[in-house]
Amino acid sequence: MPASHSPRQLLSVVRRAFKNEARDYTQGPILDAVILLAVPMMLEIGLESVFALVDIFFVSRLGADAIATVGLTESIVTLVYALSMGLAVGATAMIARRVGEKNPAGAARAAAQSILMAVVLSGLLGVVGFVGAPSILEFMGASTKVIEEGVIFTRIMLGGNIVIFMLFLLNGIFRGAGDANMAMRSLWLASGINIVLCPIGIHWFGLPGAAIATVIGRGAGVCYQVWHFSRRDVVVRMVRGDFVPDLKIISALSGIAWPASLQFLIGSGSWIIITRLVAQVGGMAAAAGYQIAFRNFVFFILPAWGLANAAETLVGQNLGAGAPERARLSVITTMLISAVLMLFVTIGLMVAPGSIIGLFTTDPEVARHGIEGLRMIGSGYVFYGVSMVLVQSLNGAGATKAPTWLNFICFWLFQTPLAYGLATQFGPRGAMAAVPIAHLLLTILAWRVFQKGTWQTVKV
Repeated sequence: MPASHSPRQLLSVVRRAFKNEARDYTQGPILDAVILLAVPMMLEIGLESVFALVDIFFVSRLGADAIATVGLTESIVTLVYALSMGLAVGATAMIARRVGEKNPAGAARAAAQSILMAVVLSGLLGVVGFVGAPSILEFMGASTKVIEEGVIFTRIMLGGNIVIFMLFLLNGIFRGAGDANMAMRSLWLASGINIVLCPIGIHWFGLPGAAIATVIGRGAGVCYQVWHFSRRDVVVRMVRGDFVPDLKIISALSGIAWPASLQFLIGSGSWIIITRLVAQVGGMAAAAGYQIAFRNFVFFILPAWGLANAAETLVGQNLGAGAPERARLSVITTMLISAVLMLFVTIGLMVAPGSIIGLFTTDPEVARHGIEGLRMIGSGYVFYGVSMVLVQSLNGAGATKAPTWLNFICFWLFQTPLAYGLATQFGPRGAMAAVPIAHLLLTILAWRVFQKGTWQTVKV
């Protein structure tokens, strides 16, 4: 961290991160740029993670079967997240590049084409998810009782997946334009409504009420995003003509987005396998305990997510401005900050996992598995933080194929067989141990790819 930044100066930069002002992230101190982007992004993801914890807090009052239903459904919904995040990566990379080139019309055209793609994909997935919900839960290893009680919840979550697509994609557009504050506000609105409606929905409708609250909350966030795009001062201002299908732009977006989607699908698919493996070898109590641990994992990883997204935007805009060295230094600065923050998270989780898990369940068996899972996942936070920054930086450059191959090697060829092998010997704990080990390998390989520097020459 530069010596010229005193604590007072750093606090001043953090305060600026909350102001709505036009900024050029291709100029000025790199540390300032990282903070100005990362702070809103951390808070953006933070409230979403808070909602995930609040959601599981109220759902846990309905019993282990309800927790298992949410966990198994969320494992499938991660496939929707993967596709929407992959498309968002493509939009962010292309829009950041156009913004760096000072081409706002090109950025708006790319944004509109990505929205068209999202509408088509979410519609297809919604039909499949709604109709096939019972078969999906059965495939995930759910018991007959869980399927009977949870099928409505699953149908609502999968059938209403368009709100997930649009919320992630539109925020990706804002981030590519450097408008991290808007991305933060829209997700805060969505998550805030979720938090208020979740206990009300559960009280009146049981488990399906949680799904209804989620769809309404995210839908409100999307409406707020759409309203913002109508303002005259927005960086990416789309007009009706931008929505006429443009095969050239759609092809270019697809070329970036499909490897990114596959990249996330590989990662989320490996989580599905581990979730199913935990349920098989440990039963519903283990599945519930590890789902609580996973929700907490998502919450505590939020600083790294914010930093990784900041690196993605900085890389795209600086490459667009013809400053590859500044892009490289931005990644290294962000990576070091992420490593330090995640080290503190690791220490905290190793010291007090019982206090955290105890907030979500009083069932001693579920709690035992939750503590075990949180400790196991928590041991790898430094690796998660560093690898996330490196991977998102490659994505921001449009070099999405390299991290896709890295994910395939680390998560499918290495993590999955390792999880099966360890699970046969050590049960659910063994399955989860494969996660930090695989991320250590991903960190090493991603660093080697980053050091080669070929990502700096990718054309978007």
